[in-house]
Amino acid sequence: MTVIPHEVLFGNPAYLKPEVSPDGRSLFFLAPHDGVMNVWTAPVGNPGAATPVTHDRGRGIRLFGVCHDGRTLFHLRDRDGDESWRLYLVDLATGAERCATPFDGVQARILTHNRRHPGTILLGLNSNSPNLHDVYRLDLATAELTEVAANPGYLSWIIDADLNVRGGTCMHPDGSLTIHVDDTVLEVPYEDVMTTRVLGFSADSSTYYLQSSIGANASRLFAVDVATGTHTLLAGHPVHDIRQVEVNPETGVPQAVIFAGDRDERVFLDDTYAEDLDRIRTALHNLDAEVYADRAAPVWTITAVTGAGPLLYYVYDPATSVLTYLFNHQPALDAYELARMEPFTFTARDGVPVHGYVTWPLSRPGPVPAVVNVHGGPWSRNFFGFDEEAQLLANRGYACIQVNYRGSTGYGKHFRNLGARQWGAAMHTDLLDAVTHLTTTGAIDPARVAIMGCSYGGYAALVGAAFTPDVFACAIDLCGPSSLLTMLAAGAPYRTPVTAFMHAQVGDPALDADMLWARSPLSRIDDITIPILIAQGANDVRVPRSEAEQIVEALRTKGLPHEYLLFPDEGHGLSRPHNRQTYYTAVERFLATHLSPKGPPCAPGTPPAVGETSFTVSASSAP
Repeated sequence: MTVIPHEVLFGNPAYLKPEVSPDGRSLFFLAPHDGVMNVWTAPVGNPGAATPVTHDRGRGIRLFGVCHDGRTLFHLRDRDGDESWRLYLVDLATGAERCATPFDGVQARILTHNRRHPGTILLGLNSNSPNLHDVYRLDLATAELTEVAANPGYLSWIIDADLNVRGGTCMHPDGSLTIHVDDTVLEVPYEDVMTTRVLGFSADSSTYYLQSSIGANASRLFAVDVATGTHTLLAGHPVHDIRQVEVNPETGVPQAVIFAGDRDERVFLDDTYAEDLDRIRTALHNLDAEVYADRAAPVWTITAVTGAGPLLYYVYDPATSVLTYLFNHQPALDAYELARMEPFTFTARDGVPVHGYVTWPLSRPGPVPAVVNVHGGPWSRNFFGFDEEAQLLANRGYACIQVNYRGSTGYGKHFRNLGARQWGAAMHTDLLDAVTHLTTTGAIDPARVAIMGCSYGGYAALVGAAFTPDVFACAIDLCGPSSLLTMLAAGAPYRTPVTAFMHAQVGDPALDADMLWARSPLSRIDDITIPILIAQGANDVRVPRSEAEQIVEALRTKGLPHEYLLFPDEGHGLSRPHNRQTYYTAVERFLATHLSPKGPPCAPGTPPAVGETSFTVSASSAP
């Protein structure tokens, strides 16, 4: 088996997120420029002639868009992962760039921008109060900011197609929600909060589209007449929640709904769009892939996601029905045989069906070592598609087990709410039951199982080490909380509006302090007997650096085996290619050391000199 180098999996993608300009003539996409992700542009018919539009030399650009005025590109940047996002505007005619929100300690959020108002963006800025984002109108021609609405306590804003503020959402102490649209109030029970929201308005603002699970297990799509309040059901699924609604970019009317099964399930509401997608699939020669269309321009961009290959990008002209291949996100992957992600299902110890995915090594001579790779959130999920961590693990001889444990989204509110107040409890036993299930089939070696993850997944890895060290041979935590009490007390001020939600889902420190401490890995430090690799971004505002360092200090005091990587120029997760490659080199070495005496082959690269317990990754060597 050929070893895939870390720089291929975890370096900069060659191409990412292509989109076509509103006039249909120019292609824009993300690609490296001097080692940093920047925005490039080229004629739609000649992507090889691309030139850079932006010239960032920091962490790189991840979010950008081409404005409907035809001459402005916007992008967002923060400082070393601190999430203090600033909005930058680039004049596509002159190349001049300016910062539209040059305010220290202020986070900019893009609320809406559409073709009906091509010269305007509505922004959310927390400049008046760090806890709340007010609405501002940004004039693209002058970069002038005008306050439109002060925030009365909204968690989010509701804005129509004419950029009128129509209301917002308020969260209550019990975790329930109120949605305000004009004079209409919709009370959303606690169990429906994550699957009930206003998605948007029709172009004439006479109708808004509501995703709601109220009165059902899974979320459904409704059209709501603004004048009469009449709800019309457009689509629903008995089991799975809505993952995405695809709307006509001109009218704002939904044309398809994608439901979040083990594989996407699309329900069409418009025959013309269904015919276009059918032509695209035929042109792809029935490639086994999930297909997504960005239809903001006359020429569409198409993304095809497979379970065993890089992302494939195309442009499609609906006027001629011609599909043209652009590139894949990492052409260097074409030189390697990739493993395939496969869905699996098992029954948890309390009878609950649980879903997930396994990516197997290409060669499986017998029971293989495995890594339980836990997704973050936890209110998210694993999806079918390309996953670089899964490919690394499978390429090195490990089965990558990704469990959509209770609390994960997509499987209806009953399953999701089974995860309420179950951090370190039933959410964790779902992971253990997945290991038992795959062990019983003879597919994995129970003596060589690791657990790893980021954010909640990092917490789950620490729980695995502290609560069930007999199940796991080692654990890897990236940006995971070690104490639920200190995690709930921390966080950026703008996250304050979700405090009630966190208390309802995790626990209220004022009422549940004993339970929260008992479910904190830090409380079980004496029970840890397996090696732990801990990695942390110094500027993380979601899970602060102190969460890593308090458990590192406890491990050090007890003389327990651990390694600590601190990245001074990162936040929640790792963005810089140098840091990502450093981290995964350490991960690979760590797994090879603790899951097998010999270990799988190592990729080219020098592991960091971790020393006895800790290693701070120098920012000076990062691009």
